Amino acid sequence: MRPVAVVAAGKTPFGAFPELDLRTLAVQAGEKCLANARIPRERIESFYLGNFAGPAFVGQNHLAPYISMELGIRGVPSTRVEAACASSGSAFFHAWAEVAAGIYDLVMVAGVEKMTSQSTARTTEILASAGDLAGEIRAGSTFASLFAMIARRHMYQFGTKKAHLAAVAVKNHAAGALNPDAHMRKNITMEQALAGRPIADPLGLYDCSLISDGAAAVILAPLERAAEFTEKPVRVLGVAQASDYVALDEKEDITTFGAVRRAAEKAYRMAGVGPQDIEFAELHDCFTIAEIIATEDLGFVTRGCGGPYAMEGHTGLKGSRPINASGGLKSKGHPVGATGVAQICDLVQQIRGEAGPRQVARHSLGLAENLGGSGASCVVSILGEV
Repeated sequence: MRPVAVVAAGKTPFGAFPELDLRTLAVQAGEKCLANARIPRERIESFYLGNFAGPAFVGQNHLAPYISMELGIRGVPSTRVEAACASSGSAFFHAWAEVAAGIYDLVMVAGVEKMTSQSTARTTEILASAGDLAGEIRAGSTFASLFAMIARRHMYQFGTKKAHLAAVAVKNHAAGALNPDAHMRKNITMEQALAGRPIADPLGLYDCSLISDGAAAVILAPLERAAEFTEKPVRVLGVAQASDYVALDEKEDITTFGAVRRAAEKAYRMAGVGPQDIEFAELHDCFTIAEIIATEDLGFVTRGCGGPYAMEGHTGLKGSRPINASGGLKSKGHPVGATGVAQICDLVQQIRGEAGPRQVARHSLGLAENLGGSGASCVVSILGEV
């Protein structure tokens, strides 16, 4: 397998954009990505699109060629990948494999979702379709209620407190307030986070990620050719995908995600590093409890210690291991199909030293964790400087 590098990255702002349709968002991200490197669009040999529910949100199917042709990337394989919230993380994994195997040299990966075209109730219903429809969803569950159960069990098992969840929200909003592309650029206090409108006990409004529109794109190339396209390539040191049961009741323990642990183990092994080596990370905080559990499953802290780890400031911009310096899904936004590739864009920006006021001090080795559903899919990617 050949070493692979990210040679270009581009994304749209995340937010609510009633004037922009799904294809326009994806094309904007793709154009920004192409402009980020010396790559004519005619040189792209393969195109992957991460998208969760374009047909449900906007009524359009057959999305990959629908977008690649509009980008002027014509006649090449165009493939849509769906893995719930991990859709574009999975697309990135498959694109990496294509370049690493020597099948193609230049592959674009994009992710997009247009969520605000539907009501909140309909959006909740569409998102729930990534759960166990025959069991959990038929009984009335939503992802908010499922992650509330996860949080409640974590509290029971390890003593995690609502203040720990709130600390994650406050920290991510502080970072997002510095991100010009974030959906919600708003600082919040601990008091606000704790007093947020109840959504599903113990989760309140500020424990939940945003319903967003947005898109992101990257281009992958063999590391040996990366200098042809950019002065700032970023190496893909490890990337792995794993899966688990969709329904919570089929998991042995709902306070840990087996797919995250397995994907992380493979990615660490491929990269030749361990959790202690990771300097910063972008983690899938669809709900605040998800970030806390991810820090445990990735080996940053022992199980049950994720809450205090956040509360003590270790994961802030000035902490020992900054997490979600972008603002995370909580503040940056969560256009589901775009999230995984957007995380890669955020790693690239940090490793290149281009994150402005959000730039972390140690930024040579970063990790992205992209979760699908309530832990049924996960992609872990480790990127480093060349």
